[in-house]
Amino acid sequence: MSDQNLPWLPAQQRRLEAFSVERCVDIHCHILPGLDDGPSDMSQSVALCAALAEDGITSVVATPHQLGRYDRLNSAAVIGDEIDALATALAAEQIPLELLPGGDVRIDERLGKLLDIGEIVSLAGAGRHLLLELPHELLVDPVPTIEMLHQRSLQSIMTHPERYPYLIGKDNLLRDWVERGAVIQLTAGSLVGDFGRRAQDQAWRIIDLGLASLVATDSHDAVRRPPRMSEALVALTSALGVGAARTLCIDNPLRVSRGDEIAQPQRLGAAE
Repeated sequence: MSDQNLPWLPAQQRRLEAFSVERCVDIHCHILPGLDDGPSDMSQSVALCAALAEDGITSVVATPHQLGRYDRLNSAAVIGDEIDALATALAAEQIPLELLPGGDVRIDERLGKLLDIGEIVSLAGAGRHLLLELPHELLVDPVPTIEMLHQRSLQSIMTHPERYPYLIGKDNLLRDWVERGAVIQLTAGSLVGDFGRRAQDQAWRIIDLGLASLVATDSHDAVRRPPRMSEALVALTSALGVGAARTLCIDNPLRVSRGDEIAQPQRLGAAE
């Protein structure tokens, strides 16, 4: 974990005051340089961190891809070293952003063994939640993994199911994951159309079904995949009220950073 000792930017301070919280946390973001399909170098990482701070984020979980295309490359030790290097660069640029460790973990039959040897990183290093990513090309049943992680007291956070075309119309699958203890994370950009109309419609449908628990930026850079948390908060507040926006974008991400379990989601009500 990297500490942040600089004064907050106005956008950050406004977010904290608006919701009377000590942190605004993004639980899923690709900010570390040269590890995956996020920033290619330190300058791009710093630019993304500056964009996150201007978007009102005060604390970000660095979640480079683990496994999948990046099989065994981004270990816990590598991630920790890169967080330290980025924290030094942010301090030099006077960018106030707390960095927390994590990983965007591709579902894999070796996951239990890799957890045993400490290679896989839980979110915020709190040992309570794991981002679980499915392949983009085909459905792999995550239920056995969700149950295995549950036995290890790890709650699965299923990342951006709205962006998988093979899950369109498969509401029962998503409901089954939630009933087995997993929670669903949507991408902020999906809610405002960054990933196309189909992903946008599916994201709002998942919310309408009462299955969404979290919104995260899943940002990869400051230009092509920038953070959209402010826009998501506005859209959610307009459609469902400030309480729903707070639950998805503020309170539940804060619970993740503290290592607190997220309860099964409730259907989010009409605009207040």
